[in-house]
Amino acid sequence: MKTIDELLAESVAGRRVFVRADLNVPLDGTTITDDGRIRAVLPTVKALAEAGARVVVASHLGRPKGAPDPAFSLAPAAARLGELLGADVAFATDTVGESAQAVVAGLADGQVAVVENLRFNAGETSKDDAERAAFADQLAALADVYVGDGFGAVHRGHASVYDLPARLPHYAGYLIATEVGVLKKLTEDVKRPYVVALGGAKVSDKLAVIDQLLAKADRLLIGGGMAYTFLKAKGHEVGISLLQEDQIPAVTEYLERAEKSGVEIVLPVDVLVAGEFPDLKTKAPANPTTVAADAIPADQEGLDIGPETRKLYASKLADAGTVFWNGPMGVFEHPDYAEGTRAVAQALIDSPGFTVVGGGDSAAAVRTLGFDETAFGHISTGGGASLEYLEGKTLPGLAALED
Repeated sequence: MKTIDELLAESVAGRRVFVRADLNVPLDGTTITDDGRIRAVLPTVKALAEAGARVVVASHLGRPKGAPDPAFSLAPAAARLGELLGADVAFATDTVGESAQAVVAGLADGQVAVVENLRFNAGETSKDDAERAAFADQLAALADVYVGDGFGAVHRGHASVYDLPARLPHYAGYLIATEVGVLKKLTEDVKRPYVVALGGAKVSDKLAVIDQLLAKADRLLIGGGMAYTFLKAKGHEVGISLLQEDQIPAVTEYLERAEKSGVEIVLPVDVLVAGEFPDLKTKAPANPTTVAADAIPADQEGLDIGPETRKLYASKLADAGTVFWNGPMGVFEHPDYAEGTRAVAQALIDSPGFTVVGGGDSAAAVRTLGFDETAFGHISTGGGASLEYLEGKTLPGLAALED
């Protein structure tokens, strides 16, 4: 895989460089609530612009249905990119049409443009190879060189991620190079004990990675909504907590495998419960109750790990040589249910090992809860991509950058 440093060693002045970024930021209307993914691509965009390239940045945002939708416009992201760069960033109101062609043609050396949401074109996500290829041809006409730096999308076989690199000289940007280097530390050069903390809503989203980690990790700490399927598999009452009954056989098998192989699976010993889901808009007091994890009332819902579990998980992270964390421990968006996630984040900071926050809601929680991002070894920009890499899958966007 060639990197951007090899591209910069050549002369890029005056060349049109297409940067496939991941500007898929959360929006409240037109207000960006977390600009982490925009900041992540800055080193690549800055380096190219300073070298005199004409930089064309492209990304998806949200899940529009293959047609323009103002709710998913990249205009706010383009404006924020300009603020962070301290320079004007041109914005094309389409992706490959008249506006994009004119904006790209108007770029001078060292200038940056953002084209509109790639998913406004059906060809971007099409399962039809010919339709995807036709869109990739249109994108290729806008550029001379391709730089892949949208790590959060590399697990997608989309036109701009997989088909386009084959049509242009292609390089990995700084973000992708960093992310891949970190993932290799989690799979090839692991310092032990290797502790993985998994949370989030659905155990089904994590089954494949748990399957792989049972052969690699020393301890798995389970929290979030997925913990209740594990507790149910152990025979405990979970009330009205989030539960995937169809996954209980798989979870039971993993618990048995872990015991045989000496991998420690650590489950909550107490949880915060309430009779209804909290109001995340007003964040009105929820008045949760703490109960033992094997004594959840039938009419109550588990919404966070309890204080004893926080202490337990912190102790299990205290001697870690490597930590990977993906998924919050509870409904961290509400202050009454944020302490479990906060405790795990703090335990990562206190850990002597190499710590990785695996993107997605975990990365959002770190920022929402006010932690210093530099206190962690690495905060990934791609939760789904990180998990699929750890599952051992081939990621289309990385395969496309290989020579």
